[in-house]
Amino acid sequence: MRDFALPGRSPVLGTKAMCATSHPQASRVALDILRSGGNAVDAAIAASAVLTVVEPAMTGIGGDCFALIHRPGKDVRAVNGAGCAPAGLSIERLREAGVNELTQHSAHAVTVPGAIAAWCHMRETFGALEMAQLLAPAIDLARGGFPIAARVGTDWAGAATHLAQHAGARKHFLPHGEAPAIGSVMRFPALADTLETIAREGRDGFYSGPNAEEMVATLQAMGGTHTVDDFANQHASDVTPVFSRTRGLDLYQLPPSNSGIVANLMLHILERLGADKHPPLSAKRYHLALEAARLAYAMRDMFIADPEHADVPVAHILSDGFADELAGRIDPDRRTDDLGPIPGPPGSDTIYLCVVDENGMAVSFINSVFSAFGSGIVTENSGILLHNRGQGFVLDPDHPNALAPGKRPLHTLVPAMALRDGRAELVFGVMGALFQPTGQMYVLANIYDYGMDVQEALDFPRIFFEGDHLEAEPGVPPAIVEELNSMGHDVRPRGEAWGGGQAIHISGNTGVLAGGSDPRKDGCALGY
Repeated sequence: MRDFALPGRSPVLGTKAMCATSHPQASRVALDILRSGGNAVDAAIAASAVLTVVEPAMTGIGGDCFALIHRPGKDVRAVNGAGCAPAGLSIERLREAGVNELTQHSAHAVTVPGAIAAWCHMRETFGALEMAQLLAPAIDLARGGFPIAARVGTDWAGAATHLAQHAGARKHFLPHGEAPAIGSVMRFPALADTLETIAREGRDGFYSGPNAEEMVATLQAMGGTHTVDDFANQHASDVTPVFSRTRGLDLYQLPPSNSGIVANLMLHILERLGADKHPPLSAKRYHLALEAARLAYAMRDMFIADPEHADVPVAHILSDGFADELAGRIDPDRRTDDLGPIPGPPGSDTIYLCVVDENGMAVSFINSVFSAFGSGIVTENSGILLHNRGQGFVLDPDHPNALAPGKRPLHTLVPAMALRDGRAELVFGVMGALFQPTGQMYVLANIYDYGMDVQEALDFPRIFFEGDHLEAEPGVPPAIVEELNSMGHDVRPRGEAWGGGQAIHISGNTGVLAGGSDPRKDGCALGY
């Protein structure tokens, strides 16, 4: 329980419904949708649409989307809204053009955006309201204007140089040649028009017609191989989620090419190491967590890829024997310089939000443009910011995650959901690119190993990798940083926060919903 003499906030409690997002406008809209007859899927789509307007550095209709959906008494469903590489793009073609690296501003880093296909698929499959009703709040904000929140404005200013490199980005995101000031009012009339087209025409309003043609023309003018057929062929997929048991819970993730199982592997390793014996704010706890993360991310880099193009050994990765072997390599007292190769099987910038509605439907939802403001490529007429998710590919043709035509890259977007005895108990996710699985590990362990509530679990100070060293948030005491350095780590202070996050806990005893929203963003949880 929090110390009321210190800065902070309590979890938000409710008995019927709860939402948690990274911006108050999105949380407000989610609650409005729930109160007007919508369900958790409707509320998640409406909130995500609002975030594309009010938090554009992190998300947009030109990005990708994933979701986990659970209804009482039914299996968890997973929706894969990841976009594919253009049919005309290959490693060979890039080499012929002298391209040896996929850079952020390159048209080659833009896979076909998958978010709108996912939104439309989820609404048609699970929703109760029409798309026009779900997008109306976002359209009103884009056309009528919204004030720039503190974290949003900070991120925007930090990306001004990035945005200045493309004419469409300058036009729509740098009014008067600079990022808008915190507290100023911003409008996106072109994006409002585009959202109105999608509200009226559904997925065809994005993947065909003038909007698709403009995206293709914009990318082709920069050397991209995209065609209108690439956009017309984009679809969202119902996929079978993966899960494994940890802390008495079944922790569900999207399957590869999503990297959610990285978090499961870390949690399995930490169980075997008895990490919960050490205080939550201790060098030993961080040491074990980060050594486990090194191994889990090495696994990711070796195995995770599009399963339609590569054999991804999911059962092996989640097996007891795999976790046992990796845990055995970790020295509990010191960083190990070389943790060894990852054994194969025998023979072989983002928004996250969550919603629970009055009927118990739970949605874990994530939408992203990858880097802050994605590729920085923006269509001039329709105001669509395009992501840079293609940077998730590697250009080694022998690697499972090698770029190939029509292939989905390794994805860092990892919404999560934990069930106990078939009942949703924790709906959560943590933003922050590569940090996301580690953020999940911190939050779930904070709740189930250390007894924190959802808000405390999100507030807790974080350490993570930055290149070849570690960076600690200011909340990590200097004595812990010093002790970690004495154990062989290279820990340095970090001036900005690691990620964000949201969580909803559902009590099995009382049914009370407890929502938390990360203070590293502008958002909040709301419920009733």
